[in-house]
Amino acid sequence: MNRRDDRFMVSYCEHCDFPTIWLGESIIFPLNMTAEPPNQDLPEEITEDYDEARAIVNLSPRGAAALLRLAIQKLCAHLGQPGKNINSDIKGLVAAGLPPKVQEALDSVRVIGNESVHPGTIDLKDDRDTANQLFRLVNFIAQKMLTEPREIDEIYSSLPADKLKSIHERDN
Repeated sequence: MNRRDDRFMVSYCEHCDFPTIWLGESIIFPLNMTAEPPNQDLPEEITEDYDEARAIVNLSPRGAAALLRLAIQKLCAHLGQPGKNINSDIKGLVAAGLPPKVQEALDSVRVIGNESVHPGTIDLKDDRDTANQLFRLVNFIAQKMLTEPREIDEIYSSLPADKLKSIHERDN
């Protein structure tokens, strides 16, 4: 027997054509992994928070957003800041030479979700879009502050020893 139930809807990914099943405004399939994977250079402790947020974002966007705010504060601490207050951390990172675009990304975190950026804080206005922006920001910050410096270090250290010596002599 076939019955129509307007509470359910199926949509398909524009890229891979994988189905998503909705019950009203909630995704019921797949239950996780709709967000991009974490940046490979994130420390393990931050990756764990990120992955947990990925696992629950469809069931609890507010819970995912809270975990991602925690991940961002841990990332600030990893980058040499106290990790207690995002405004102070941003100020410290800027003083340490943080690129302006990363500062803009961090300031975006401060205002996304009604300025709720304390670890474990859940904002009633957080939704899937807010969580998705926070996923992107974590990876953006990691790309700029962890991945790009690592890649530059790898390129530089692969230069021949005589060239490195010339550069060192030039800079002294």
